Amino acid sequence: MSPRLLSPTLLRACRRNYSTSSTVSLAFDLHEPAKASSNAPRAIIFMHGLFGSKKNNRSISKALARDLGRPVYAVDLRNHGDSPHHPKHDYTAMAADVAGFINEHKLTGPTLIGHSMGAKTAMALALESPEMVEDIVSVDNAPIDAALLSNFAKYVQGMKKIEEAGVSKQTEADKILQDYEEELTIRQFLLGNLVRTEDKTQKFKVPLKIIGAALDNLGDFPFKDPDSIRFNKPTLFVRGTQSHYVPDEALPIIGKFFPRFELADIDAGHWVISEKPEEFRQAVVEFLKPKE
Repeated sequence: MSPRLLSPTLLRACRRNYSTSSTVSLAFDLHEPAKASSNAPRAIIFMHGLFGSKKNNRSISKALARDLGRPVYAVDLRNHGDSPHHPKHDYTAMAADVAGFINEHKLTGPTLIGHSMGAKTAMALALESPEMVEDIVSVDNAPIDAALLSNFAKYVQGMKKIEEAGVSKQTEADKILQDYEEELTIRQFLLGNLVRTEDKTQKFKVPLKIIGAALDNLGDFPFKDPDSIRFNKPTLFVRGTQSHYVPDEALPIIGKFFPRFELADIDAGHWVISEKPEEFRQAVVEFLKPKE
């Protein structure tokens, strides 16, 4: 497989504001199929959402590798999981990171799957460099400017409180976080970012100051004019019908940016993959399986 080069626009984005390249090398887990669908099956790159990591997508990545006979790279986006921290955290930078990942691993025509923040990253890269990507799956996000749920700012506040308190046990951290989020499953998701430091206190892997400052950027989308740029390849939008991130009003804009899009509605909230993993798996396999 021949390596794909970064597009000139993405290279400029990589260098902007820094004397050295501002892309980061993404940490990843590779889930390979027991039986490949071909001699050189196209890879899938799976991107998590805000406060997530590659470990959140382990089960679904293994299932897709099995069902589609394709390798799945579950990545940690910048400032998440085991990937490096960087003060710049927006979709232009994250798309450049993924472009670098495709280039570094010599992947030809991969599928991009992304949830929430990962979805906008996938869309941004597909629009910026369509030659690098064969198809994408956007999970509960749309190519529009839309404010994040106010909960995310609360989460950052609560997580900062935990670090300030210098707690040594996850149970102590959970008690603090209860003032900011009632639902146990979401607290457990956030607390999955905790690591024990040398002084035995619990700290978060995600750089809270950087993420807190980036929340406004993460509601935006870097492309504003669907008449000037589009991705003319297959695209699946998976929408949680109890979520507000992909409103019906956004469908015309989606159709302009992604004229070959399909829509799969799943009876779930924003956390579609964890709430309805089997329905999500079926929708993605149906979209990506080889057409007769």
